[in-house]
Amino acid sequence: MEPQRKLINSVDGCVDEALCGLVRASGGLALLRGHRVVLRSDPECLRGRVALLSGGGSGHEPAHAGYVGAGMLSAAVAGGVFASPPPASILAAILSLHNAGACGVLLIVKNYTGDRLNFGLAAEQARNCGVAVDVVIVAEDCAFDRPGKAGRRGLCGTVFVHKLAGAMAEEGSSLDQIVAKVTEVLKGTGTLGVSLSPCSVPGCLPSFDLPPGDMELGLGIHGEPGIKRSKVMSADEVVKTMIDHMTDPDSQSCLPLKSGDSVVVCMNNLGALSCLEMAVVTRAAITYLENRGVLVARVMSGSFMTSLEMAGVSLTLMLANEETLRLFDAKTSAPAWPNLSSVCVSGRSFVADPPSAGTRPQDDTHAEGPLSPVMREVLQMVCSTLLEKQEELNSLDRAAGDGDCGNTHAQAARAIQEWLQGHVVPGCPGRLLSVLAGLVQEKMGGSSGALYSLFLTAAAAHVTEGRSNAAAWAGAMHAGTQAMRRYGGAEPGDRTMLDALCPAADELTKLTTAPPGGQMLILQAAVQRATSGAESTRDLTARAGRASYIAAERLTRPDPGAVAVAAILRAVLESMERQKK
Repeated sequence: MEPQRKLINSVDGCVDEALCGLVRASGGLALLRGHRVVLRSDPECLRGRVALLSGGGSGHEPAHAGYVGAGMLSAAVAGGVFASPPPASILAAILSLHNAGACGVLLIVKNYTGDRLNFGLAAEQARNCGVAVDVVIVAEDCAFDRPGKAGRRGLCGTVFVHKLAGAMAEEGSSLDQIVAKVTEVLKGTGTLGVSLSPCSVPGCLPSFDLPPGDMELGLGIHGEPGIKRSKVMSADEVVKTMIDHMTDPDSQSCLPLKSGDSVVVCMNNLGALSCLEMAVVTRAAITYLENRGVLVARVMSGSFMTSLEMAGVSLTLMLANEETLRLFDAKTSAPAWPNLSSVCVSGRSFVADPPSAGTRPQDDTHAEGPLSPVMREVLQMVCSTLLEKQEELNSLDRAAGDGDCGNTHAQAARAIQEWLQGHVVPGCPGRLLSVLAGLVQEKMGGSSGALYSLFLTAAAAHVTEGRSNAAAWAGAMHAGTQAMRRYGGAEPGDRTMLDALCPAADELTKLTTAPPGGQMLILQAAVQRATSGAESTRDLTARAGRASYIAAERLTRPDPGAVAVAAILRAVLESMERQKK
């Protein structure tokens, strides 16, 4: 017994429950009691108009019941999974539409023997009841070069017929006018499918065997085999192969497509492709058609006529003129019809220019000032310290993260050293902090690069040329630390760089009231607090960052980020002490 891989309650009940789910979720739909028939919930709107009925096996959702609504189908009848609906239900649907006052009923039927027989039988019975009924058979499959007696299969092009016929019926066209129009449109419509996997009917084994890495071209929507197998190609190659096959003039089922033609494209997910893959193949189809000189007028991309969980896509092309596009664009309330743009896809400018970002702070020319040499010395000391500590930080990080903390800090240090070689240090400290923020954001990478950049960006506004006293620097440290906490989500005690930074920033707030002679003592105390804060992380449980995913008993060494912060602050202090002498 195949293990259950479908989220259903029972094999027997899944079709009825699915129809019930669709109808319950949409105010415009109703169920016909005793039948698998979905109707418009406002049948009075059909009075004097042609009603449209379609249907077929289940498993192709949202087809066909999802296309019931004003401007599309009046009703849809469902069979079991991949099984044609019974004539009694089709007849009940036709008579319901007739009794609602429809002046005629058009049956839109996919070219499968079971569907043709059952819809045909119901049509004959309805005619005997005095109903004006006509049938359109959709057979737009382009797979076979020499279709056999059964003819071409009806595939996703059926949805285009629902749309165009529905728009005409809504406008009050007659049964004959609608049949003539869709018959004409179908001559210029073609579909081809490709799949990377089979599908399996609930309760059954997969419909065919497709080894991983193989794809099948030209298969039907019930998992009927296609025309050829090959290794899976790139999306661009798959789409090119499909369109070339569909438009091959040597094939009896080819779509006559030439340069200058205008088309509507439907990229139909057969069930299990991701939205990302669908968007990739959609781009491929538009690009390849345009390269062939074809004007792409409209594109629909999504799940329109699926094959349960088949991992594949079908491509439908419909030659389109102004009148076809007008009907295609007409509004409909059918729940499964997408909210499409009515702008021609080809020929429109689809890329917008970004705002001129201005120059990066690290590229600007700056004016030196009295603080420039002091700050240059401090920076050089910080950089050489981080390069010396590269292996120590990596080693700490191997225990707690991905082992690259030293490398990322060294990258930042080298970027700053390189910048110092070719630039003057601006006299305004805030400008320098902005330059450093730009450099670490670009060159350091990782979350630490973002955190340092946040710190420096938030701090920069607090120290300007006219305001660079000790109190201003204390304010800058506080602002930078707060920004890290707000966006990084960590707090002191979470075993991060904040365990070194926050105690130091707290100590530095004393600068606001310190006498000029006492400032170095406060800086020394701040560095001491950063160092002991880093050391204390040995005993803390990581609650933020990558280390938080590691078992606490394995974290016996201090946090590398905190050690790095303490080393930076110590380098600042040592450089300033050295310059004082």
